[in-house]
Amino acid sequence: MKTERFQTLVSKNPNNELFRFSLAQALIEEEHHEEAIEHLDFCINKKDDWMMAEILKGKSLLALQRNEDAKPSLERALKLAVDQNHEGPEAELRKLLESL
Repeated sequence: MKTERFQTLVSKNPNNELFRFSLAQALIEEEHHEEAIEHLDFCINKKDDWMMAEILKGKSLLALQRNEDAKPSLERALKLAVDQNHEGPEAELRKLLESL
């Protein structure tokens, strides 16, 4: 199971943001959004221009029906997508934000 593998890596290297991001992705795949957010926050705090971590945080908050909490994350992710010239994520984020 992916989650267990990444939990082991994180427990051995708790400051490794790549392990934390991978664990968050695995948790999201298993619908453990609340747990994933904690790891995504860690990633965002270490690297504030990490667009994908911000997108996944926003989507996890949406999955938890916390739309008001999701909006700032999705707005930050949109700004990062524009700043970093990521057209696909930009379009997806604009649609998500319009639906809120």
